[in-house]
Amino acid sequence: MTVTDEVPTSHAGGAADTAGARVVAALSDDLDGGFAVLYEAYRGAVFSTALRLCGRWAEAEDLSAEAFLRAYRALCGYGPERIEALRPRAWLLTILANVWRNSLRSASRRPQAGPIEEAPDPPDPGEGVEDAAARRETGRELAALLARLPHDQRAAVVLRHVTDLPVAEIAAVLGMPEGTVKSHISRGLARLRVLRGAGRPGEEQKGGVR
Repeated sequence: MTVTDEVPTSHAGGAADTAGARVVAALSDDLDGGFAVLYEAYRGAVFSTALRLCGRWAEAEDLSAEAFLRAYRALCGYGPERIEALRPRAWLLTILANVWRNSLRSASRRPQAGPIEEAPDPPDPGEGVEDAAARRETGRELAALLARLPHDQRAAVVLRHVTDLPVAEIAAVLGMPEGTVKSHISRGLARLRVLRGAGRPGEEQKGGVR
């Protein structure tokens, strides 16, 4: 998929996005100045998503930088109407998801990277996986568990519980039906529960997976 194919457009009845409207207005007024506004508005969401997708700090920085570079190149080719139709957050995360997928294809040809070195303390052992995933910085434990999920499940769980996107927006970002997104989220969370329980004696028997 090319960058110019990656543009979710606005739709009637969608929730108001104040930040998105501000970014679109800035981009419409001046591309370079507007891109700086876009970067400041969404760099945190892009990096947090990248970190939980790949599980490594340095790689997340690379993925984020590449996503913003592709975004800028794409914007240089957009006319006023296309810029006005953007939903910036979903658009950026779509680009990021594609950059991440591309990185997975070449991962086997690269040396295995080490774990996150600057992550904070692990989540509370009694905390549910949904709550743990919802915290932007969740530590080594959850990063390692997320890395063991199938790619589609990992992306769906991260976008829902880290980036806090609604299901409809996740479906647009990942290019799949909403029902499939819901299934990936449900299965991914269930798998995380099993993986967490496997490290705690008796936990699997107590919690199980419904």
